[in-house]
Amino acid sequence: MATRRILPYMQGRSAITADPTPAEPLVYETHMHTPLCNHATGTPAEYADVARERGLKGIIVTCHNPLPGGYASSSRMALEQFGQYLEMVAQARESMAGIVEVRLGLEGDFVPGMEAWLERQFASAEFDYILGSVHPQMSEYREAFWTGNALEFQMTYFDHLVAAAESGLYDSLSHPDLVKNIAPDEWDYRRVEGHILRSLDRIAATGIAMELNTSGLNKAIPEMNPSPRILSEMHERGIPVVVGADAHVPQRVADRYDEAYRHLLAAGYTHVSYVLNRERRDVPIERALASLRLAPS
Repeated sequence: MATRRILPYMQGRSAITADPTPAEPLVYETHMHTPLCNHATGTPAEYADVARERGLKGIIVTCHNPLPGGYASSSRMALEQFGQYLEMVAQARESMAGIVEVRLGLEGDFVPGMEAWLERQFASAEFDYILGSVHPQMSEYREAFWTGNALEFQMTYFDHLVAAAESGLYDSLSHPDLVKNIAPDEWDYRRVEGHILRSLDRIAATGIAMELNTSGLNKAIPEMNPSPRILSEMHERGIPVVVGADAHVPQRVADRYDEAYRHLLAAGYTHVSYVLNRERRDVPIERALASLRLAPS
C-alpha cells in the first residue's frame, strides 16, 4: 500500500465566517470535469476563471479516466483521448499562470481486477491528485454486481470502497455513499449501518482521505455525499476530508463550499484537506471559509 505523507498547510490568523474582503486564496476545486467525459461542458480555463472569482487558489482537473475494453465508454474519455486530456490541462495551466493554479488530476474508477492496469495508468503522468470512485450507476457495474437485492448491492458498493482504499492507488474516495441514489426507495441507513461502520474502520486504517461532495444536493436523495451521519462517523475515526463540487459546468466550481465547511465543523472537524503532488495538505476550516468569495445563492 502506498505511503501518504501528511503536510501541515500553514499557521496564522484565522477567521470565523466568509468575509466580504476575503483573505488570501487557500483552497482548490478538487473535483471537476471536461467535455471529454461526454457529460460536461466548459474548458478548464473557464473553470479556473470561476475559481478565481470565488476566491480559490486553484483547480484540480479530475476528469473520468479512460478504461480498457471500452468499459463505461459513454461517460469517460476514450483511451486515445488521454494525451489530449493531458494537453488540455497543460494549456489551461499556461494560460492561467499567475492568475490561478491549474493542476492535473484524474477521477479513477476502481474496478475489481483492474488494479495493475490502473496502477500503470496513474504512473503514466505527473498527477497531483488521484480521486478514487465507485460508480454503481454504470451499466457495466450493475450487470456485474446487481443481484436484484438492493441491500446486497449497497453492501457490495461499500466493500469496493474498502478495496479501493486498501489498494493504495488513490488519495481520496469520492462521493462515498453515492449508492443511496440507486433505488433510493430501498435506502435505509439503519439497515446497512453496521456494514458501513466496519467499512469505515478499514478505510481509516489506510490513511486515505474521503470526499464531501456537494453535488449530492442535486441527486435523488438531496444531501451531500456522504450524509451528516456518515461524516460524523468518519470524524470519529480520524478520516481526513477533501471537499469537491463535482463540477460539470464552470458555474458549479466551489458550489456550496461554505455549506460543506459548516457540515464539517458540525461533525467535529477543524481542518479540511486537499492533495497536491500526491501529498495531503490540511487547512483550518475557519481560514478556508474566510478565503471564499461566495457565489449568489
